[in-house]
Order: sequence, then structure tokens, then C-alpha cells
Amino acid sequence: MTDARTRLIQLIRDEAVFHGDFTLTSGKKASYYIDLRKLSLDHRAAPLIGDVLLELVDEFAPVAAVGGLTMGADPLANAVMHRAVARDRELDAFVVRKEPKDHGRGRQVEGPDVAGKRVVVLEDTSTTGGSPLAAIEALEKVGAEVVAVCTIVDRATGAGERIEAAGYPYRYAIGLEDLGLEAV
Repeated sequence: MTDARTRLIQLIRDEAVFHGDFTLTSGKKASYYIDLRKLSLDHRAAPLIGDVLLELVDEFAPVAAVGGLTMGADPLANAVMHRAVARDRELDAFVVRKEPKDHGRGRQVEGPDVAGKRVVVLEDTSTTGGSPLAAIEALEKVGAEVVAVCTIVDRATGAGERIEAAGYPYRYAIGLEDLGLEAV
């Protein structure tokens, strides 16, 4: 276990796991909620997130860019990009809108051109896999080669299986057992 992963697990346990009655994106009820946006935008956690996700992304090298569905993946992609650049590596970030813009250039994928390039889709927590699959659909429409989906926390609710059934490798850095939680 890397030092960055160990420190990130502790920050998530201390500051991003909330207990109570929650409804997840899937509509399922849960007795806890993992709010990684609270940490992905935190100066202490962002470098750790970048390091942890970069380690997963490196399994699929070479990769030209990382990103995912806005808004959850935006700070993740930036964290990974900055950690790569700090290591003297070229890695861009992109953002996938839920829908193409209805003005300007009408783009759905923002950032550098990803046509013909190997990319990895990022997500903060995976429940159903719907967000990464939506991002993949948009990326493939513009000609990107999606080589994997990498997430910080897997909720053990079938997202990985759904993504892999669609033909994409799925990796996660932290499981529920790392956080002392059980699947819903």
C-alpha cells in the first residue's frame, strides 16, 4: 500500500464518510454516503488523489489524457494531470459534458483533441457505472480510444461488473473494506 493511498484512506474515513439515511444516484438507499467532492477540492487530498489515480492509470500506459463526466471527474483529472507534470510526464485532462453545448462550438468533450488518442475515464465513487459509461459514449463519438475506467472508491454495487461487461477494464484504488464499510 502506497503512502499516498494510506493517507487518502485516512482522510476519507475522517472527513468524507457521512452516516445517516441517503439516496444514491441509483435510487438505492444507503446508511452512509462517501462525499469525495469534499476531498477532491481540498488542498491536502488533491495531490494524494492525483498520485493514487496516476498509479492506476499507469497500468494502461501510454495514455494521452484523463477525465470524465463533469463535475465529479473534473478535479480528479486536474489532480492526475498536475501530478504527472510534476514527474516530467505529458498527460492532459479533458471534461465530458452531460450534453453537447448548444452554442459556440457545440462540443461535449472539452479540452485537448482526444481523437485517435488513448484515454482513461476517471470517477470519484462508482455505484452503477452510469457516469463513466456516458463519458465513454461521448468520447468514442469524437474518436477517442478509451482504454480503462479508474475510480477512487468502489461501492461494491456492480459498477465494475457493468463497465467490464461493456468491454472496458475497471480499476479502483480503495474498496469499502479499506474504509471499514460494508456494501449496501
